Amino acid sequence: MDLQLQAKTALVTGANRGTGQIIAQTLVQEGVRVAFHTHEEHSLDLSPKDFDGSSDFIAPVAVWGDLCSDAGAEQVVAQTKAAIGVPDILINNYGTGTRGTWQSVGEADFLDMYQKNVLSATRMVQGFAEAMKAKNWGRIIQLGTIGSHQPNSVMPHYYASKGALATVMVGLANELANTGITVNTVSPGLIQTEEVEAAYRAMAKKKAWGDNWDEIVKRIAETEYPNPCGRIATRQEVADLVVFIASPKANFINGQNIRIDGGAVRYV
Repeated sequence: MDLQLQAKTALVTGANRGTGQIIAQTLVQEGVRVAFHTHEEHSLDLSPKDFDGSSDFIAPVAVWGDLCSDAGAEQVVAQTKAAIGVPDILINNYGTGTRGTWQSVGEADFLDMYQKNVLSATRMVQGFAEAMKAKNWGRIIQLGTIGSHQPNSVMPHYYASKGALATVMVGLANELANTGITVNTVSPGLIQTEEVEAAYRAMAKKKAWGDNWDEIVKRIAETEYPNPCGRIATRQEVADLVVFIASPKANFINGQNIRIDGGAVRYV
């Protein structure tokens, strides 16, 4: 399928690692001019070997700045505009979670998660949305979590922030009505990242599940993350959905919080 993304421009926040990196690389492979964001200068390697297979390769650029501060966000906005202009596509991938229970987290923990998972994204929106209107077409996409639909009993500060992110972006979709800019949240379930694999390999060792990753995944789907697909998502599967939503093929998808969870959240 031709996603019709050639010659578009995009900023992906938190693109130096994990799912954000795969999203940004996939956009590059679709012919998009991409600004890869990282919080620290010189912490990103944009080696051409990471973009093999692109028939419309356009060299990506790196931008950096701390999105948890106004000054850092303004720096990212300025660097992005200087490198690729006002982006057609803004993907707010940056975000993080910290462990904690209802008994252990306090006000500072809630504020920290709100800063990292909500305000980091709203700063980017405020930096680009008005200028994006002049293009009469655009995409603003957030990376959320199925926890905004179905929170766990732990990490209340994290799930509260991700729920707030999904909520404010529905409001943004209404704010940007009739501008050609759509606003959506993509909410994955459990993803096979390096950190997730390491954590579950450690669990598998304790529970005598063996060290075969495919077998460990089956156990995860049976006991830790039950879902009809019987496994967890790959980063590429999440990236493919995000890139589709970023394309003109998704022009009529707007104001949604879209789950990619293998059917783990079970409600209509």
